[in-house]
Parts: sequence; structure tokens; C-alpha cells
Amino acid sequence: MPRRARFGLVTVSDRAHRGDYEDLSGPAMERYLEAVVRSPHDFHRRVIADERPAIEATLIELADEVGCDLVLTSGGTGPAARDVTPEATAAVCSRLLPGFGEEMRRASLAQVPTAVLSRQLAGLRGRCLVINLPGKPRAIRTCLDAVFGAVPDCLDLIGAARLEVDPEQVRTYRHPST
Repeated sequence: MPRRARFGLVTVSDRAHRGDYEDLSGPAMERYLEAVVRSPHDFHRRVIADERPAIEATLIELADEVGCDLVLTSGGTGPAARDVTPEATAAVCSRLLPGFGEEMRRASLAQVPTAVLSRQLAGLRGRCLVINLPGKPRAIRTCLDAVFGAVPDCLDLIGAARLEVDPEQVRTYRHPST
């Protein structure tokens, strides 16, 4: 029997971390995964400040200690000085997957002209795929809709948990060898 997939959901927000407002991004990421993933899975949630050391430590913890197969981050991908999620992600990943960021920006640009300011990216840390998403819940869905079709195959190729998805929600492709 295949093992349960582990998903890390990281909201990067000073204000949500302080409790100034409710985290809406984490629940948006969870709702998306609940809607599309049919495989058994568990969530590991974190709400952290926009601090590069905290982001790096959280990504390392979720990938290396918790053993997450997929970590989604939300927030910290814009051009503001405190937006450092892409830098933290790049620092802890062994390889970057630029196609994810390119496709998320392309999909977002169809809805909002400021999507060109977004710096989200994706990378690999061991057997974990890390994907940076914008902080707005609507943008999270747009970005995940744009790239999630590649996620199950990517996880297969890196030796992570096998994901089965609802074909009504996500069209996927898998290499014949996986």
C-alpha cells in the first residue's frame, strides 16, 4: 500500500504571524489540495513571519524532518523589501524548476497586470517539491490550476509519494516509466 502523502502549507506573513488578521492563504491551499488530490494525505501547517531565516528553517524542517512530499508557500513573492520567500526557497533547494514560476506568472497575467511583479518559483529539496505561491487566495487557485498537472509526475520522478488526482479537476501527464 502506498504511503500517505505529506503536504506542508506555509503562510509567510508578518501580520498573520502576529495575529493581526486571520490567515486565509493556508486554508485556500488546503481547500485546493482537498479538491484535487484523491490519494490519502496529511497536512502540516505553519504561519511564519517574513524573515528569511525563519522561512529557510521551516522549509528544511518540513522537507527533511517531517518528510513532506510537497510544500506550498504563500506570500513573500512580491517586490517589497520584506518579500524574501523566493530567496529563502532558492537557498535551501538543490535545483530550481523555473517553468513553474513562468507558467504561474503567465496564468496570473491574464487576470491582473501586476502579475509581472511576482517572483514565485519552485525547487527541489531531496524528495520534496517546494512551490511558492502569491499571498492572495484567488491568486493561489489561479497559480495552482496553471501548474498542478505537472506535480504528480514531478513527485514520481523525485521518489516522493505517488499522488492520484481527480481527473475532473486536474489534467495530468505521467511518464510511461513512472
